[in-house]
Amino acid sequence: MVESRPNIVFAFADDWGRYASAYRRIQGSGTPNAVIDTPHFDRVAREGALFTNAFVPAPSCTPCRSSILTGRYFWQTGRGAILQGAEWDETIPSYPLALEESGYHIGYTYKVWSPGTPRDAPYGADRTRYAPAGTRYGSFSFVATELAPERGVEGAKQVLYDETRDNFQAFLDAREPGQPFCYWWGPTNTHRKWQRGSGKQLWGLEPDHLKGRLPAFLPDVHDVREDVCDYLGECQAVDAGLGVLLARLEEVGELDNTLLVVSGDHGIPGFPRGKCNLYNLGCEVALAARWPGRVPAGRTVHDFVNLMDLAPTFLEAAEVDRLPGMAGHSLLPVLESPASGQVDESRDHVVLGRERHVARARAGNKPYPQRAIRTDRYLYIRNFTPDRWPMGDPRGLDDPATVPPSYEELCENTWVAYADMDGSPSKAWMVHHRAEPEVRALFEMGFGKYPAEELYDLDRDPHYLDNLAGDPAYAEAREHLSSRLMAVLREQHDPRVAEPDCRFERSPYTDPHTGF
Repeated sequence: MVESRPNIVFAFADDWGRYASAYRRIQGSGTPNAVIDTPHFDRVAREGALFTNAFVPAPSCTPCRSSILTGRYFWQTGRGAILQGAEWDETIPSYPLALEESGYHIGYTYKVWSPGTPRDAPYGADRTRYAPAGTRYGSFSFVATELAPERGVEGAKQVLYDETRDNFQAFLDAREPGQPFCYWWGPTNTHRKWQRGSGKQLWGLEPDHLKGRLPAFLPDVHDVREDVCDYLGECQAVDAGLGVLLARLEEVGELDNTLLVVSGDHGIPGFPRGKCNLYNLGCEVALAARWPGRVPAGRTVHDFVNLMDLAPTFLEAAEVDRLPGMAGHSLLPVLESPASGQVDESRDHVVLGRERHVARARAGNKPYPQRAIRTDRYLYIRNFTPDRWPMGDPRGLDDPATVPPSYEELCENTWVAYADMDGSPSKAWMVHHRAEPEVRALFEMGFGKYPAEELYDLDRDPHYLDNLAGDPAYAEAREHLSSRLMAVLREQHDPRVAEPDCRFERSPYTDPHTGF
């Protein structure tokens, strides 16, 4: 008997923010999307729905993925709520294993749930992993640069495209005839590190075309523009891999019976106010979905989406009951609506947060707890421990008795200072120029301590430069957003408000961990 239920393919790139050329017509020419070209993502958006207000539940790999896999807020996933020291609680149900139990063939390639132990446990761990052709895609720019002298640039890229195709084919070959499948493609090449200069060398992107297109809190200098340019090249590599999946689905006649969703795991790494922050640069992501006959084509949707909504969406599409403990809500009614714009009036906000990312030895391995509510106009952030360093402690930078890290160390080694920001040329440039008058304020904004409350009016301040939490003119807005945020945290039993002795402040959540 041939199944009528759809296949589900989720393309989910590590550290890929909202960077796709489909957003160019919405954002105009003033952002990095003006120079990027992502034809395959754009095809999914054109033949389905493009979302303009999709956000991750947490801007840190493991907590974000814990939330997506379970449909819960990250703080509801046990030790999956932290990155360093994460362990999977097998009593918490996940959507892939529920789909497998209902008859789906499930599998993944590259990253699903890590770092954390057991590796990729909520997707079946190594049992459902398909990578016989290798895992070099995660080092795309390095591998392509190495192979280019012998094979040419396009020939070098093709080696990696073939890897994606062959891994996916191995997954398809393992299913029973007519069996619906659920596949997760999780490339990591948009995560640090990548080959410096590869945006231009491999993709023809010019760093200086980004002049005037960076957020106002980033120095508009060549080193930073080149860094962003290289990142955009990796985003185009993700899109090229997506094209491989689309082509193979078409070749085997499964594309139009597949719910295909494309998104990314929080924002750009190695930049101030990006990954590990609750600002837009850290939490907003691309999102598009295609399912012919069920998702009307050519729609742009402004509803706010927390990516934890995907788990109940996939289950409903597969006619599988909602899992206990889910806080997310299925997007299927929004996807199936013929309307564009704001489809569901109740989807007018998202709640985001963060706890522990990496080790903080000088802070006793304590987390940096934040929660936020994002609406169409406002971003309100509550920093629970404003005495701590949001990006990790400065280490040698603030101690005259130590030798400060070099520019090269700050580019290559995440851990030498401000360890919650990946090592990068942009990080190195800002640290080494931090004393200059025109850089000092930007450096403090990106690397310094945050106040207990932050409030930004995005209508007049789209780059969230002016904190209005203490402005009497915004007192009513601040109080309303604070009350609304706290109501969600109490309703969803966030340990930060529900536990006098918050679990995230004690063992095992604060135990030292040296696994990466």
